[in-house]
This record gives sequence, structure tokens and C-alpha cells, in this order.
Amino acid sequence: MRYVRLLVLVLFTIAVLMTFTASATKEDAKKTGKACTYCHEKGNPKVLTDAGKYYKEHDKSLEGYKEPAKKEKK
Repeated sequence: MRYVRLLVLVLFTIAVLMTFTASATKEDAKKTGKACTYCHEKGNPKVLTDAGKYYKEHDKSLEGYKEPAKKEKK
């Protein structure tokens, strides 16, 4: 019985932590008005784009961020 309580507590803690992580991303998207893929690589959300790195390093703000010039197609 003791192990069951411990397991439930661990699983509950993991679930709560995962919820906070996911909601922060949604809040950040609402705050910036940008899609998630603006800061996260599509298909691999753990990898940040240049904008995502800037956002992380500047106290969760894109203020002052300049998008790199787009390459012209030949």
C-alpha cells in the first residue's frame, strides 16, 4: 500500500509539471502573438529558432529582435 501511494504521488507530480510546461508555451504564444513555430523548430519543439533563443535570453521578450534577412531564391 505504501508503494502505491508513492507511485500515485510521483505520477501526480509529473503530470502537474508537464501541465505547467505546456501552458507556459501557450501563454507565450498569446503574449507575443506569434505561432509556436516562430520560436520552436517545426517537428522538434525542443529546438529553438534564432527568435526562440533571443526570447529566452531576453527575459521572455522579443522586443528589439530583428528577423534575419530572407534569402532570395534564384
